[in-house]
Amino acid sequence: MKVLVIGGGGREHALCWKISQSRKVKEVFCVPGNGGIEKIAHCERLPYEEDFSFLVKFVKDNGIDFTVVGPEAPLVGGIVDAFQEEGLKIFGPDKKASLLEGSKVYAKHFMKKHGVQTAEFETFSDLSKAISFIQRQREAPVVKADGLAGGKGSFVTSSKEEAIEVVKNLIERKVIGSAGERVVVEKRLRGREVSFFILTDGISFKPLVSSKDHKPLLDGDRGPNTGGMGAYSPAPLSLSLYKKIIKKIVVPTLRGLKEEKINYKGVLYFGLMIQEGEPYLLEYNCRFGDPETQAILPRLYNDIMDLFEATLEGRLSTLNLKWRSKGVTCVVVASGGYPEKYEKGKVIEGLDRLERMRSLFVFCAGVKRENGIFVTDGGRVLGITGMGKNVKEAAKMAYKGIRKIRFEGMYYRRDIGIFEG
Repeated sequence: MKVLVIGGGGREHALCWKISQSRKVKEVFCVPGNGGIEKIAHCERLPYEEDFSFLVKFVKDNGIDFTVVGPEAPLVGGIVDAFQEEGLKIFGPDKKASLLEGSKVYAKHFMKKHGVQTAEFETFSDLSKAISFIQRQREAPVVKADGLAGGKGSFVTSSKEEAIEVVKNLIERKVIGSAGERVVVEKRLRGREVSFFILTDGISFKPLVSSKDHKPLLDGDRGPNTGGMGAYSPAPLSLSLYKKIIKKIVVPTLRGLKEEKINYKGVLYFGLMIQEGEPYLLEYNCRFGDPETQAILPRLYNDIMDLFEATLEGRLSTLNLKWRSKGVTCVVVASGGYPEKYEKGKVIEGLDRLERMRSLFVFCAGVKRENGIFVTDGGRVLGITGMGKNVKEAAKMAYKGIRKIRFEGMYYRRDIGIFEG
């Protein structure tokens, strides 16, 4: 079959890479793709976030049998609905289901209504009410923009004054536009974060292996939030904690979806905080994570198209997912200045050296090819991903690879996975 992947980041490179290994797939397409994806898929630059008519035509003209959506914007925008109306097969939740990620306000009220364990919160669109609420809190809260913000809409504040300034920036100054017109102000949880993914066909579900994402820019999980500076799999997860996540987070979520008459088909991500042994849900994502996907897919034994097709056809329960008992660590190499302003067009040297390294995968994100030369074209540029007997050994492999490449201003965290066994 012919398969199209929507998106142009490291996650989509990993998806194209895994899909290209499928015994069922003869050709892979990617819109818009990037300089690295070009090596394994036909890339085409088309609008893909709001107007889906070009994509529908592209799929029909090229005889594409199956589409997989990477990023959140087209899902929230209704790409699945648009494709289904044309009778086209597409993997991902529809517009109604994607509101779990598209609106933090909606998601938090959904959690509360359906008994999903989460932090105490209030939601606001009125600035004065938000400020008054913050001033009454015992400690500085977490502030979240309602809409999509590329992973940068959550603010863990260190003082009430800072929280008030964040709310002013979002509601009054509209620094991220309409995405910040409404905000969630919630109690800060303290502990360790875990990324937990499931596949669901609307009837049953299958958990994927555990992983951990690192959003803050700086070592030690300090600095501003980014789209993600690295990830590893597996993340430490005891059997008792796993059972709590299923019982207190996953099951009430799926029950709530059925009660709301939402037929959710696709990947569902639970961003968790583990506080004193208890899982609390921070957020939902309605798609594969970036960079968690780069850490999870190298561990998957199954033909990924079997998973996608079973999800669409409502027969996930018949599948047995198989995973490599290895550790995988993905370290993101970013442009200097990210997540704020950064320059593009910096020549990337040394990528050819990485092709000869075993147990190393290079997933390109903000990369394009000009006259045969790879140059930077975004904030997050590369996901250098190592595999080893455990996460720590995988991290050593990833950093060994990073030392062989360079571009002007390149930045990466130096602590991804190095403290894990």
